[in-house]
Amino acid sequence: MTVKQEMRRIPVQASQGDLICKKDSVFTFPGFCDVHVHFREPGFSYKETMVSGSRAAARGGYTAVCAMPNLNPVPDSVEHLKEEEVLIDAAGGLVDIYPYAALTVGERGTEAAALEALAPRVIAFSDDGKGVQSESMMRSLMERCRKLGKVLAAHCEDETLVKGGYIHDGVYAAAHGHRGICSESEWGPIARDLKLAKETGCAYHVCHISCKESAELIRQAKRDGVNVTCETGPHYLLLDENDLQEDGRFRMNPPLRAKEDREALLEALLDGTIDMIATDHAPHSAEEKSRGLAGSAFGVVGLECAFPVLYTGLVRTGILPLERLVHLMAVAPRERFGIPLREDDLCDWDLEARYTINPEEFESMGKATPFAGQSVYGRCLKTVHAGRTVYIG
Repeated sequence: MTVKQEMRRIPVQASQGDLICKKDSVFTFPGFCDVHVHFREPGFSYKETMVSGSRAAARGGYTAVCAMPNLNPVPDSVEHLKEEEVLIDAAGGLVDIYPYAALTVGERGTEAAALEALAPRVIAFSDDGKGVQSESMMRSLMERCRKLGKVLAAHCEDETLVKGGYIHDGVYAAAHGHRGICSESEWGPIARDLKLAKETGCAYHVCHISCKESAELIRQAKRDGVNVTCETGPHYLLLDENDLQEDGRFRMNPPLRAKEDREALLEALLDGTIDMIATDHAPHSAEEKSRGLAGSAFGVVGLECAFPVLYTGLVRTGILPLERLVHLMAVAPRERFGIPLREDDLCDWDLEARYTINPEEFESMGKATPFAGQSVYGRCLKTVHAGRTVYIG
């Protein structure tokens, strides 16, 4: 069967349009797109490589990903970016990898990167992993991104409020003697940036929101006409501090927050405040994730289990329609970042297949996920990228 024939499969329901097609027990979706992944090359290939990350993406039904710039060297100049581009080209094209460039030199927040020279070669600009602390610097960066027609994607974190924290400053932290990260460290910079985005007209995108205040600020900004979008991750929608364990696979930044934050994010997902779901796939070595909540590196992997956990936790429970989930994972990210949605990028899923998430089966070099051991529905049977089958399950 050809790719074009596959896309002409009968829609599940007329109201679902062309996003979802079904033949027998197999559901076909457009290839997913993740605008927030860490493939760790150049500089940290012991955590992940372009090849292993691409294989993980394909196994999870993704055909396009956007690679964050917290690398070595940081892609803050064309010369530095070329090192990453060589690795992307050598990865074999299993999926499309679109690089970000840094906003500032070395992601240090003090000197702007070579934005004008980099703009034609990158998908967007971000200092992900670091918040831009200076308001005047952020204003200048937004003005330049607006002139270049590029999205500015912000990791929002006020470093003066973190104070050595590593999980949410809530009930679990207090009960177990952990240092907490307050929610204001996230929503404070978002409030600042939304004001700047309104003044500059910059296309502003907020990475991985985790708390109720962030959602409400963005909701109001959209009402006010600010050019803003945002993402959240599967773990923030499905887990909260009540799910924490003394294990490094539960340490990520921003952290899992309170139950009311998770509920507010679900509400924001349903009302359109949250535009897309991104995994923030952030692999580390087993040793780096073996030091418990207090000592492990920040970051969890997500490409290979994102759709199954979301389908199981949101669609099968009646919270979210299947078509809406596919839109959040495949269409909306492309719309915001200008990534083409091709008819020959597809993924086939058996939605009745039930199994337990086993990170040892992952293609990613990173194995740390808070969803390990969970029973889920939905197994990827095949991923097709640019008409070529790149994964068979």
